[in-house]
Amino acid sequence: MGVVRGVIFDGEAPRFVTDLEVRSPGPGEVLVGIRAAGLCHSDVSVVDGTIPFPVPVVLGHEGAGVVEAVGEGVSHVVPGDHVALSTLANCGACAECDRGRPTMCRKAIGMPGRPFRRGDTRLYSFASNSAFAERTVVKAVQAVKIPADLPMASAALLGCGVLTGIGAVLNRARVGHGESVVVIGTGGIGLNVLQGARIAGASTIVAVDANPAKKAVARQFGATHFVDASAADTVAAVRDILPTGADHAFECVGSARLIRQAVDLLDRRGQAVLLGVPPADTEASFLVSSMYLDKAILGCRYGLSRPQRDIALYAELYRTGRLLLDELVTRTYPVEDFAKAAADAAEGRLARGVLTF
Repeated sequence: MGVVRGVIFDGEAPRFVTDLEVRSPGPGEVLVGIRAAGLCHSDVSVVDGTIPFPVPVVLGHEGAGVVEAVGEGVSHVVPGDHVALSTLANCGACAECDRGRPTMCRKAIGMPGRPFRRGDTRLYSFASNSAFAERTVVKAVQAVKIPADLPMASAALLGCGVLTGIGAVLNRARVGHGESVVVIGTGGIGLNVLQGARIAGASTIVAVDANPAKKAVARQFGATHFVDASAADTVAAVRDILPTGADHAFECVGSARLIRQAVDLLDRRGQAVLLGVPPADTEASFLVSSMYLDKAILGCRYGLSRPQRDIALYAELYRTGRLLLDELVTRTYPVEDFAKAAADAAEGRLARGVLTF
């Protein structure tokens, strides 16, 4: 399909290259010309080893673009359609998919394809997606048609940060009208948890972050209160707002200490939802006795999402003004400036940086 630009990781360092090749789509696949791709913490986690992944790999997993070609049997999208990409290459036919739980499809996890080539070397696709390539091949189920007037930089965020954060609130925790929510960490995922809580009708939404500069954006996305974790005892400060604790606490950083904090902040029958991704061998502790008040600790993969349903819903919420997308995009970068985008993200300057082609 010709030579394309992209960002790869070869096991030593991420690098921008201009000599990638991507194969044509096979049966049940779609070739997408990427227009924009969000820089998510998970991409950086592959580079630093937090997320083990085979190399060499083409990075990126939060993208939007235009369908360029479809394989045999694909009918829900056609060339020219605008699409947001999910990372769920689920089979659609197993028991979990049939139950409406594609995030649990065993064929969607741990079996990366290698649709790319660079010289004589084949490269893996990260998260079955590789949105940091100018063109990528995905399974048809991953390509979700979106309105053509949705800005690409904003649409790209639907496929990971929005699905994960809002899905954690609406699908996994099922936050109810009038309930209380604490969100630990207000990066890209945390901001979407905040606006998910707002959309769900939570009455008290407490954002917690060690960077006080994030207070304004946390308020913009739905926080009713902000706790500066660098200047206060977080548990005590949250208890001043919610004396009996929170109905829901979302840990969006990936820290064993903050996971324990999320559990400690719960009210009776409260739920701690784990969204941050620590190293795979991380262990966390909590007081077992505290769980006998019907508390729960919930893992959450990809917001328990059903992308073909949820992305369409979130796109409509954006068009009606209930969902903030444009405000998530702190800055856009040409794809060749990946290193600058990654540095800005590491220094906490971005809610979301977006690479553009």
